[in-house]
Amino acid sequence: MLILVGLGNPGPKYAGNRHNIGFMAADAVHARHRFPAWRKNFQAEVSEGTIGGERVLLMKPQTYMNESGRSVGDAVRFLKLQPADVVVMHDELDLPPGKLRMKLGGGHGGHNGLRSISSQITDAYRRMRLGIGHPGVKELVHAHVLGDFAKADRDWLDQLLTAIADNADDLAKGQDATFANRIHLITEPKKERKPKTEAAAPAGEATAAPAKTDEAAPQEKNSMAAVLRGLLAGQKPTRKGPR
Repeated sequence: MLILVGLGNPGPKYAGNRHNIGFMAADAVHARHRFPAWRKNFQAEVSEGTIGGERVLLMKPQTYMNESGRSVGDAVRFLKLQPADVVVMHDELDLPPGKLRMKLGGGHGGHNGLRSISSQITDAYRRMRLGIGHPGVKELVHAHVLGDFAKADRDWLDQLLTAIADNADDLAKGQDATFANRIHLITEPKKERKPKTEAAAPAGEATAAPAKTDEAAPQEKNSMAAVLRGLLAGQKPTRKGPR
């Protein structure tokens, strides 16, 4: 069984925040795979269903971001699962907006939700890092993550969330690298190919003329015949002298 956790803060006040992109991803998977209605359990909103033939428990902890580990820890212990059976979907400052990377284990990188989860189940769980970009200076980070996505972000955000939901069966089967590659191919901007044009002849160099056929043009034939007739008409027959 897989526990697929989306991180965020509960309540309408935070619904559109960059920090809540994990909640958004969980909602996209929930809708795409027609999971049952959300219910309360493990201090979270949960819904259980099947993706790619595997049982999946979707979770949105309701403990606020800093205490996400309490919710995830309760579920892991009750279901007797291992940390590697958990995928945590979270915002990532160190990735450009719209980029996705998968990672197994490692530090929390200053993310309070990951710090809390690691304290409960160790750091050996799988992470889906969802890029939201960095504001550029440390002093603006708090306002950035707790600020709403701009209207200009909707195109890449909707594309990313749809791609995650459509390819979640790879996650359920433990194929994280395949999943990440598929998302990259879908979300990477397509490069337009310019149509090929025939190269122009270099300055001062003539292009090749069409080859002549073996048969001469009718006008050429007629003019040559006229010349021959004129030559023949001008010749006088020679007489043989007496012997």
